[in-house]
Amino acid sequence: MKRSLIAVLLCACTGTVIAQEKPKPAKDTLVVITADTTKKDKHNRITIEFGKKDSADYDRDEKKHRPESRFSAQLTIARMDLGLSTYLDKGSFTLSPENSYLEYKTWETSNFGLEIFQMGYRFDNYFKIYLAAGFDWNHIRLKENITFQKNQPTLTYVVDTIEFDKNRFSSQYLRVPLSFQFRTKDDQRGNKVYFVLGPEVGFLLNGKVKQISSERGKEKFKDDYNFNPFRYGAFARIGYGDFGVYTKYYFNDVFADGQGPVDFKNLSFGFMLGF
Repeated sequence: MKRSLIAVLLCACTGTVIAQEKPKPAKDTLVVITADTTKKDKHNRITIEFGKKDSADYDRDEKKHRPESRFSAQLTIARMDLGLSTYLDKGSFTLSPENSYLEYKTWETSNFGLEIFQMGYRFDNYFKIYLAAGFDWNHIRLKENITFQKNQPTLTYVVDTIEFDKNRFSSQYLRVPLSFQFRTKDDQRGNKVYFVLGPEVGFLLNGKVKQISSERGKEKFKDDYNFNPFRYGAFARIGYGDFGVYTKYYFNDVFADGQGPVDFKNLSFGFMLGF
């Protein structure tokens, strides 16, 4: 009798444990963290998705959450830009005499940038809006042997008596673009055509002078160098698959109001990787 009673109790306890371990029904709100490595999109991303779980959005065969419309937040490395940076002096690509000290080497004055975070909402397979954050560098390769001075109320330089092998004047910004993305259906190779445009703002992180000469070797100096602490502009991108071209133009001046050349603006363009 005791053995039978013990057996019944054990069965009851086992059933209780199994019932406790049984998964709870899915709630309306779903948080999914995935590493997306699907061949279709050809992207490797860590994605955090928020949305409502619906039977139509869940493919039981593939066991993947695939909503056509969704909000997502991603840590990513995307829209990596590499191009040329050029400057307009009162609407002209030719510098005025008073700004000739900023004369630069065209093919060595560059722009580099990338984005490391984005969050947005995909309305359907063809349209998405997302806000991103990343970094952007502009490197002005100066022709003149000058050195910009730190901690000055206005952009100030001195003329050096030595010949620099490299004299680079740079700015680094935190860039925050708002993107409106349009894309086509997959072609036979599984790639899409992308078109992206929108406004962008930037917040100055630092300015930098890097010089190399036989007399002094390599020298680096950091300061804000009177760069505009806040800039705003617009951009456009077009590409196929993971590759494309871009252009960016900033509406306000490169240097802060009253601290540098007036009506002196930046335009960048080049190649990009990663939509």
